[in-house]
Amino acid sequence: MQLYLPIADLPVNVFLVLAMGAAVGFVSGMFGIGGGFLMTPLLIFIGITPAVAVASVTSHIAASSFSGALSYWRRRAIDPALASVLLCGGVTGTALGVWTFTQLRALGQLDLMIALSYVVLLTTVGSLMFSEGLRALMRTRRGAVPPRRTHNWIHGLPLKMRFKRSKIYLSVIPVVVVGIVIGFIGAIMGIGGGFILVPIMIYLLRVPTSTVIGTSMVLTLVTMLFATMLHAVTNHLVDAVLALILMVGGVTGAQFGARAGQKIRGEQLRLLLGLLILSVGVRFAIELVIRPEDLFTIRELGVST
Repeated sequence: MQLYLPIADLPVNVFLVLAMGAAVGFVSGMFGIGGGFLMTPLLIFIGITPAVAVASVTSHIAASSFSGALSYWRRRAIDPALASVLLCGGVTGTALGVWTFTQLRALGQLDLMIALSYVVLLTTVGSLMFSEGLRALMRTRRGAVPPRRTHNWIHGLPLKMRFKRSKIYLSVIPVVVVGIVIGFIGAIMGIGGGFILVPIMIYLLRVPTSTVIGTSMVLTLVTMLFATMLHAVTNHLVDAVLALILMVGGVTGAQFGARAGQKIRGEQLRLLLGLLILSVGVRFAIELVIRPEDLFTIRELGVST
């Protein structure tokens, strides 16, 4: 069943896009991430221009995150205070990211920048997460005691605040900075940033894993909702038809993913997530190396959108 997308200006198979939304929603709920790092490349691979893909996927990420965050809220696995501080930076970063997105599009460099950013970011983060997850899994199988986490220089910064739900006493400075970075990257690349935020919160900020995923989803929900509004108003690139199909699939898949994630151990989740991120990054790199002419064709179409 073919459906014409008015902003993307091409017909797509409704069931294919719906299945993509459900699959990415499942991944989102399982790993506590927005899923944009997977959905945006998938849309680009089926012919949708990067600019439209990024702008439209933000709504899908918001819908999937809402479904997942609701599930974690019911289990009291969200730290409201930590989420509020993260959002102070996240909203600012999102606004800055949409402004940068608009400037790059005006210069005709947006689509190339999106592609290169995906290759660098996903291969780097994916490799690090995969190797750490593999080491953690090997330690578990050997019965070795995991290395004790010690406080770092971040915990010596001023303006500290007590986050009762997470049971940590931490400066708000790094929390706000992390929010700004995640919001900025999300607005430009069409990703929720959860796959970056979760490791940072666990390994740098020392936030307990019991509240990390749920809190991450709250930040993703608000920043992506804000990004959708800004992209729609400033760039007019949000394809409402595409977004609606993705949201229907995403909300459904996220509920099943959240339940599946509870049955898998933490080190296994990190290993699987790292492998998934790395795979998408490598796939993007292959596209750039093998079929660079397609990228430039897409870039020209994106400029004229």
